[in-house]
Amino acid sequence: MVGMAAWCALSALAAIVFGGPGIGREVLLGMFGPLVVTSVTWTLTERAYRRHPETLTPLMVKAFAAKMVFFGAYVTAMLLGLRLRPVPFMVSFTGYFIVLYLTEALLMRRLFDTPNDGDARPAGGPGPA
Repeated sequence: MVGMAAWCALSALAAIVFGGPGIGREVLLGMFGPLVVTSVTWTLTERAYRRHPETLTPLMVKAFAAKMVFFGAYVTAMLLGLRLRPVPFMVSFTGYFIVLYLTEALLMRRLFDTPNDGDARPAGGPGPA
């Protein structure tokens, strides 16, 4: 998680430097929502898988529903409430969303390929469907 946050901070700084200071707010707020949500989701996923792997699927379904509501409200609040410029905000939001969720997927793949202590299942996934 620290690596993801550091990468986001550096890339946002680069976008602000090369894109101009006028887009700083849009870039940072476009990054903030996806970074916070993927960090929380990853922490909960890793904890659930290591402690009680059988709770992972229900947790992920609930998290998916919560994220749909959150992101709808977040984008609405940013564009209508804070009146951010739509193009730089949405470019930032979409870019960070895609990269952070790809990173989370790769971290999950690595997590699932690592045998869980006390888990009788072979490595390669959370178990049968």
